Amino acid sequence: MSGQRHRTADEVADLHVEIGHRLAGSDQRYSPVRRQIVDALAGAERPLSVADLIALVPDLAMSSAYRNLVVLAEAGAVDRVATDDDAARYELAEAITDRHHHHLVCTGCGLVLDYEPPVDLERRVAADLTGVARAAGFTAESHRLDLFGRCAECVDA
Repeated sequence: MSGQRHRTADEVADLHVEIGHRLAGSDQRYSPVRRQIVDALAGAERPLSVADLIALVPDLAMSSAYRNLVVLAEAGAVDRVATDDDAARYELAEAITDRHHHHLVCTGCGLVLDYEPPVDLERRVAADLTGVARAAGFTAESHRLDLFGRCAECVDA
């Protein structure tokens, strides 16, 4: 299970306001279940699987979790993090948190950890990717770098 990310009450309130606006823009309600999912994601230190969410949100059915995550993703409030296994992980969208980061993905157990590279590395990667995009006639809007490998527990197993 994930550790908890500490956000102030004002930060959480701002998240809810922003997500409420995004959902309204998609003609969707910000239901109590969606609010509970957002609270769980906002408090997590890493992307969560549906099983993680069900453990954190009382009475959340698996079908409801998937259905609401799709709606939240379509509204731009949640990002789906692809993994090597069948269980995707979910986190609040970078546009909501203003926290650009990447992921370390364990191909053994499916653990996904957030990673913020040093600023100079991030700048070089962004510049190089922008150059690649321009050379292909493509306009880059953002990037995400996910590293796949094995976590310390899986390497030692």
